[in-house]
Amino acid sequence: MEDDEEFIDFYALLQIDASCDRSMVEKAYRHLAQLYHPDHSETADVDKFQDVTRAYKVLKDAKRRAEYDRLYEAELGLKPATAKPRDDIIIDGSSAIEDAEAHEKILLALYKRRRERADQPGVMPYRIQSEIGCSDDSFEFHTWYLKSKGFIQITQQSELAITIEGVDHVISQSRAEKEKLLLEQSKPQEE
Repeated sequence: MEDDEEFIDFYALLQIDASCDRSMVEKAYRHLAQLYHPDHSETADVDKFQDVTRAYKVLKDAKRRAEYDRLYEAELGLKPATAKPRDDIIIDGSSAIEDAEAHEKILLALYKRRRERADQPGVMPYRIQSEIGCSDDSFEFHTWYLKSKGFIQITQQSELAITIEGVDHVISQSRAEKEKLLLEQSKPQEE
């Protein structure tokens, strides 16, 4: 960015966390560039396309991103944390529990979106991935599983959206949790 230019939050523009890794920058850019590309008749926006392209060019390059992060910290008073990829993943007994929790987080986020915006129920995959904080491979596994179960679908805008089966699952899980809580509360307390 030039000295006389107004500061632009490239992370907000790409709708990503400032601590995300390069692959997340790439995913966000690909999605938004496709969405705003002049050839995309329904959602074309040349200005937004140019803005996300500019942000991507800065954030994909390690040296330029480091320079931008210094400016980001100076402008916003926030220091972007450095993302640390998880290379130490070991499959153990708790992995299935962690996967189930990730599935529930994904479904709850998509359920909330569908309830709040029934006309636009989709959420960009990288936003969900960023929210639950998992690797590309793990997220691919989670989306494969949820799509195979019929709980989620991919919209025409390449977004994730919950299906009727997914809504039913969230509701049944909520009922089960409520019943479990009621049972625990009705137990006599030990003195």
